[in-house]
Parts: sequence; structure tokens; C-alpha cells
Amino acid sequence: MSSDPFNTTEPKYEIEESRFGKIVCYDQQLLFEKREQKGWESGSTLASSLPFFITQLFVANLSYRVLYYITRPFYLPPFVAQILCGLLFSPSVLGNVDIVIQHIFPYRFTMVLETFANLALVYNIFLLGLGMDLRMVRITEFKPVIIAFAGLFVALPVGAALYYLPGNGHPEKILAGCVFWSVSLACTNFPDLARILADLKLLRSDMGRTAMCAAIITDLCTWVLLVFGFASFTKSGSWNIRMPYVLFATAIFVVFCIFVLRPGIKWIFAKTVKAGHVGDTHVWFVLGGVVLCGLITDACGVHSITGAFLFGLSIPHDHIIRNMIEEKLHDFLAGILMPLFYIICGLRADIGFMLQYTDKFMMAFVICSSFLVKIVTTVIVSLFMRMPMRDALAMGALMNTKGTLSLVVLNAGRDTKALDSPMYTHMTIALLVMSLVVEPLLAVSYKPKKKLAHYKHRTVQKIKGETEFRVLACVHILPNVSGIANLLQVSNPTKQSPLNVFAIHLVELTGRTTASLLIMNDECKPKANFSDRVRADSDQIAENFEAMEVNNDAMMVQTITAVSPYTTMHEDICALAEDKRVCFIILPYHKHLTPDGRMGEGNSSHADINQNVLNHAPCSVGILVDRGMAMVRSESFRGEAMKREVAMLFVGGPDDREALSYAWRMVGQHVIKLTVVRFVPGREALLSSGKVAAEYEREKQVDDECIYEFNFKTMNDSSVKYIEKVVNDGQDTISTIREMEDNNSYDLYVVGRGYNSDSPVTAGLNDWSSSPELGTIGDTLASSNFTMHASVLVIQQYSAVNRQAAVAAATATTVPGNNQESVDGGAKVTRDAEAPFMKSMYEDEEEDEEEEHQYGIHR
Repeated sequence: MSSDPFNTTEPKYEIEESRFGKIVCYDQQLLFEKREQKGWESGSTLASSLPFFITQLFVANLSYRVLYYITRPFYLPPFVAQILCGLLFSPSVLGNVDIVIQHIFPYRFTMVLETFANLALVYNIFLLGLGMDLRMVRITEFKPVIIAFAGLFVALPVGAALYYLPGNGHPEKILAGCVFWSVSLACTNFPDLARILADLKLLRSDMGRTAMCAAIITDLCTWVLLVFGFASFTKSGSWNIRMPYVLFATAIFVVFCIFVLRPGIKWIFAKTVKAGHVGDTHVWFVLGGVVLCGLITDACGVHSITGAFLFGLSIPHDHIIRNMIEEKLHDFLAGILMPLFYIICGLRADIGFMLQYTDKFMMAFVICSSFLVKIVTTVIVSLFMRMPMRDALAMGALMNTKGTLSLVVLNAGRDTKALDSPMYTHMTIALLVMSLVVEPLLAVSYKPKKKLAHYKHRTVQKIKGETEFRVLACVHILPNVSGIANLLQVSNPTKQSPLNVFAIHLVELTGRTTASLLIMNDECKPKANFSDRVRADSDQIAENFEAMEVNNDAMMVQTITAVSPYTTMHEDICALAEDKRVCFIILPYHKHLTPDGRMGEGNSSHADINQNVLNHAPCSVGILVDRGMAMVRSESFRGEAMKREVAMLFVGGPDDREALSYAWRMVGQHVIKLTVVRFVPGREALLSSGKVAAEYEREKQVDDECIYEFNFKTMNDSSVKYIEKVVNDGQDTISTIREMEDNNSYDLYVVGRGYNSDSPVTAGLNDWSSSPELGTIGDTLASSNFTMHASVLVIQQYSAVNRQAAVAAATATTVPGNNQESVDGGAKVTRDAEAPFMKSMYEDEEEDEEEEHQYGIHR
């Protein structure tokens, strides 16, 4: 190389090829600046490597994000984008391009890149242990245990046979390579499997629960085998004569973590965390503990990732510190540093070099065998345990789920020279093929059979005086709770008609959501699986709802957490409503009350959820526009409970009859004063309405009977007032409501949505509607200033006919853009597949509903 200090030509390397990769020799002076230094400038390694490292960081993140966005519409898990990101810069693709070698990934700075990649890996494995809740493993259930151990015990020897198969890689192989090869083939990645199940809406199925439990058992066994692999072989791949000492030291550290470290951390947090507030000092000490535990296990003779994983498991699972660590570490780690690890994996893979030692047909045979071994084993075991064939096939595909842990095992074997370049590359491609097949195969072929729940009480109108009132209350954030809780309290729960509330906390599925939180908690004790990002809010929401149960013997409350993408969250709500056989779903309005008393902009995603629930719900639905019903005039000056003024505005149609039934249910409590106002169109309005007037007359006969029954049964109740107002158009209706508000301010308005139902009394108001989910009257009340202190409950009655029409309309609007799903949402089931499902669910009830409607008119 030239000795001219101003020479800026690229450095020269001496490169030798071997089956363990490239051996690169270069002058160490190349780590420093080549050109002459002036003044304060330094020729340090930092000054020369930092620009390259920033470039590598940018290229790695850009490549991964682009591939991630490309693969998501094809129902592919993030692991596919991770492998492709690495293979993109492998020597067989872009790795040997001059601009990449000289300006992006030069050989002399590979060690800097690997250092940061390994640091990212250590913290990523820590998060893996942090998010793993061992309480989800139920050893008493033999099905997942048998599936997990059968898959391991068959895959390990088959993997060993494939490893030593003639024609597969270099003929000179060592036992250490067989261990790491077999373990990477047998493992099942728990977090990726949980996300696949969440994407495909299979978490709440029996098959999904079994797969989750089997995956976590397989994960733990993989770690045990990985530790044995670290302890059994030296850094050069030879047998470690000190293996007993390594295993003994590691076992001592495991016992230390279980009986000393975990209780110690819990005790320290209990003594130092005050009022649930965790300071940054706690987080920094935990992050420092990750490095310290990694250092200890590395000194014991096993990899530093082992200590990071054990330390993650040692953090108390029900402590708020997990939330703080997750927020501070996950986004930076997964979004910035981990792509460097994927790049390192790709730089080590050389497809062209592998094909020199591996026949193409042999390569295809090994990949197919690696893919089929766990599928066949799991299917046979599942059928032996009398699982349906389709569930057994899905279980086999899921147990083939690979993730970051598989790459960790392969790179560990590569670092110790147990795996050479051909075998490392071969297994990397096999992992890619497995991941390419699993989720798309399940999305296309598997659909959990829905156990149709045929129950009569899908509407409030059908609830009789001695029938249990089952309600599904949905909340997104803590401020949603107070209004819904107060609405439930004034819904008159009695021992004759008790109120059974299923309170569901809706959490968006994001990149930071840990696998343990993806499980829906269907137990009566809601704190079992609450963790991480939503722990604090979930606890408070559960406590607020449980307080209602304590104060009222006629009310029973169960709290549930559902984690789902916003685009498919309505499916979880509707499925849960069907499972729990509820007759009424309460949703919060997407806009919230601001400090100045007005409605804010709100969350458009929440509005979409409400609209989707209205379209697909198996029962009646109510949307609550909360304007602080709990705070306004709830107590008198003498501390006595004041009457809540409730107004029910009756226009006509099935939704208004349902709203009247709900308002009628509130009657009977000394704190409720109900005013029912029926708007009757005048002669002028009927003459000018045409077809709308004809439809109104058809519904009017059923409305009259409903109103007559209400008046007859409440005639002696002084807390109930019935008024009829004659109006000619929508403006008259608004003027009447404004006059009512001026004369007697109300706490709550109960109205019907009026879905597919036009009335002469609302003529002219549809043009100004901004929230279709609230209907004409509801949208007017929610947006008008004269009801500034009144909450609004908009109710839609369940109708099988309307539900099928809504599903058909949704299919027509979503199919053209079916491939434009949100990235975070993951794989979605197409609406084409959903329409027959909805039809089969409700078609049995359509004829009964039509007969009932016709009978009401005839009567």
C-alpha cells in the first residue's frame, strides 16, 4: 500500500476462502484515518469507524423496514423480513458488490458491527425472558406437554440424521455442529407463534391455547439444550473437558436466580417503589443487571445470552417496572439495533459457497424433511389425542414456527466453529422456507369452526323481568370507565333480573405487545395475565368495575383484556359477545370530553371499531357519548342522592323500541326520573314525505303497541312521564329538544340509531350528519351545544336481516382494497370469507324475526 499520507485509495486485503468463511488479513493501521490529521482532529478508531457505523445502521434499518412492509400483505411473519434483510447483503446477493464492500460493510469494521449486534442480541434475549410468563404453562394439561416433547424427541434425532446425510455439506463434520443444527431445527419460537395466532384470530380457540402452551414448553427445553451445547464444546468446536464444572456453575447461577435474585428484586421494588411510581434509577439498574448477569454466565462457560434470559425471567411478572423497561428499551432495540444482528446473519451466509458442497436435490430433500418432521409428528400425536384433523394440521404447522431464537442457535454454532458456512447457510434457508409457509398456509386453509350459540335474548326488548341481563362493556382507556360504570349502575340490577357485566379492556396490538399479554384472560380473577404496557391501566379498570360488584349484590363483573389490531378488534368483541351470550354491547364514543366542556377530535380508529361492531354484532349495541354523567348533579347540597333526569326520544322503528326498552329498565330506582318524548309527524310532514311516510306507517302499528304497553305498565309510576310532540320536519324536532333542555336539563338522553329507518320527523337532518354510527338524532345531540352537560346513549337493535346487509356492504367496500391492510395489523381474514360465516350464524334467526315482526303488525 502506498506510503503517501494523502493517499485516499481503498485499502488492500488478503482474503482466503475456507469452509468456515472468509479469512481476511489487513493492516491494523487501516482502522485509523488514512489522510493527514490537522489541528485537533484525531486519528482514533472512533473517528474512522463512527461514520461507517452510522451508515451501516441506516442501511440495515432501511432495508429491514422496506422488506417488512413488502412481506406483510402476504401474511408473512416479521421473521421472514429479518432473514431476507440479512440475505440481501450476503456474498451471494449484494455482499460482493464493490460499493457495499468499500463504503457500507468494509471488512476492517466488521468487529465493530458484530459488537453492537451482539449487545442488541443480549438485550433482545432479556426482553424475551421478560415477556415470558411461566404461569401460562399448565403441566396438569397433558395435551400440550405431550405435543411439545414428542416434537422435540423426534425432531432431534431426525435433525442429526439429516446433518450427517451424505452430500449435505462438507464431509468433515463434528458432533458439536450436529447439536446446534438439531436444536435449531427442533425449537419453536414462542413470541412469533403468539403473534401469528393473534393475527389469525386463533388465540381464543382451543387449538391456539394448546399451541401456546406447547410452544413455551418447547422454548424452555430449547434453552436447556442450548446451555448443554455451550457447556459441552469449546470455542473451537472440540469437546470441553471442563463440561461438569461449567454445568455445575450454571446450575448454581440458576438456583441463585430462582431463590435469591427474584425474591431480592421483588423485595427491593417493594421497599423503594412508592405509590406505584417507578423512577428511572430502577430501570437503569435493571438494564445494568442484564449486562452483569450476561458477564457471569459468560464467565461460567456458557453464552452471555443465557444470563440475560434468566435475568428477564427473574423480574417479577406482575410489577410495573416491566412496563417501564418495555417502553424504554423495546422500540429502540427492535427498531434500531436488532437489524444489525440480521445483517451479521446474512454476511455469514454464502449460498454460492454452500452449493459447492451440497447437491441441489439433496438441499431440497433436507429442507422438505426439516419442514415435514414436526408436522408429521405433531399430526400423529394430535390425532392420537383425538383432536380434529384440521386442528392437528394447524398444530403441526404452528409448531414449525421459527424466530430469532433459531438464528441465535445457529450463530452460536457458527461462533464456536461447530457449524461451517455451508451448513449454516443451509439451515438459514430452511428456516426461511418454514417461515414462508406457516402463516399463509394457516390464513388460507384454516378457519376455526365456530360453535354457534343459539340463544334467544339478543335484544334488550326480549329480556323479561326475571331474566339475567348480560352486558359486554368495552373500554379503551381509563376515562371510558366512569361513564359506562355509572350507566350500568342506573340500569336497575335486581335479584329478579341481575346484571352480569363482562368488562373488556381493548388494547391495540403493537410491536411492544408481549406474547403473554396476547392471551385473553377469561377468568374471574382478572389480574392473572395482566402485564407490561397496559398493566397499570388494566389494574385500575378492573378495580373500578369490581367496585360495582362489591356495592351491589345483584351485579356480577368479570374483567377481560383483549389485545388485537384495530382493524380486526371488532371480531374479538363480537366473538366474545357470542361466547358470553350477551344481549347488549356498550361501546365508548371515539371523542372525549375536553377540560373546556367540549368534545375533542377523538381517535378515528375507535370510530372504525364502533362502526364495525355495529355491522357485525350478534346482539344489540349501544354507543355512549359520555359528557360526565358521573360528575354532574350527582349529589345535592345536603349530601343526598339526587334524581338522574333521563330523557328517551322516540321517533319510531326497531332501534327506538330497543332504546325505550333500555330506558324502561332504568325505571324502579328512586334516583331515576324518566321522560319519554314521542315525536309524531304532522299531516303536512306525512304528505310531503312520500315513500318515507309509507314506511313510517308500517312501523307505526308496532310502535303504537310498544308505547301502549309502556304507558299501561307505568301509569301509576310518578317517576315516569310520557309526552307526545307533533313536528313537521327535522328543524321542528331540534327546536322541541332545545325547548326541553331549556325547561328541564337532563343528565342522559337515550335514543335509537335509526339504522335503515327514515322518518318524516328527521327530514333534513341527514345532510348534516358527521357521525353515522350515532344516527341522525344521536349525532345531533352529540354535536349540539344545548346538550353540553348531557350524555347520550345511542342504541341499535339486533337484526339478522340488517346484519347480513351490513356484512354485504362491508364486503363490497373492503374487497377492492384487501391488500392494503395496516402493517401492524398483520394478517387479516378477507371479507369474502367472512360473509358466509356471518350468514350461517344468523340465518336461523332471520325467519323467526320476520314472523315476529309480521305478527306484531297483524296484532
